[in-house]
Amino acid sequence: MTVLKTNNINKYFYDPEEFHVLKNVNVSIEQGEFVTIMGKSGCGKSTLLYLLSTLDTAYDGDIEINGQNLTGWSESRLAAFRNRNIGFVFQFHFLLPEFTVLENVMMPALKLAKFDRHQIENNAMEILGQLDLKTLAQKRASKLSGGQQQRVAIARALINNPTVILADEPTGNLDSLNSKKVLEIFTLLAKQGNTIVAVTHDHDFASNSNRILEMIDGKLVN
Repeated sequence: MTVLKTNNINKYFYDPEEFHVLKNVNVSIEQGEFVTIMGKSGCGKSTLLYLLSTLDTAYDGDIEINGQNLTGWSESRLAAFRNRNIGFVFQFHFLLPEFTVLENVMMPALKLAKFDRHQIENNAMEILGQLDLKTLAQKRASKLSGGQQQRVAIARALINNPTVILADEPTGNLDSLNSKKVLEIFTLLAKQGNTIVAVTHDHDFASNSNRILEMIDGKLVN
């Protein structure tokens, strides 16, 4: 089943002058695929990921996630869709340092309010267990190592059982050991049916994904 699809995506920047950053980008990603996007800095790969996240709506073309064409939706409608269907993992984990690991992971689910707090806490603890983080549940996020923080960010991305997980340089700030751990988690998640799209400069990371999309000067070349 196709869970993410773009149709002739074009994106321009206008400041300080007009620049055509994405050029007729077409991509189709199936459920359970682990796809990486590679390319030189400035080629447009992070811009594409930002559009796929629905955080930027200034583009031409169409973006479909879970069979729904999201182009032209209002910001409030997109925000609700994002929380239900998209999990985010960034190079900088953006955890709330004064909150515990458990509280950080629970936050998107509390906002969605699909389950009561007790069920959300149980779900969060189950995910933390899968990522070998259960013993850190009550620890403040500020007290974790970089690798632990990134795994907590992955747990947070999973809490609402999203259609797709989008990751921007998820190993960019990690050493080789923690990069390997993140890769193992993503590989396992894909085998379990999760769909992952990650922008990366890490060739070892990309070579272990199901498919590498190369971007050159705003175009996907494979």
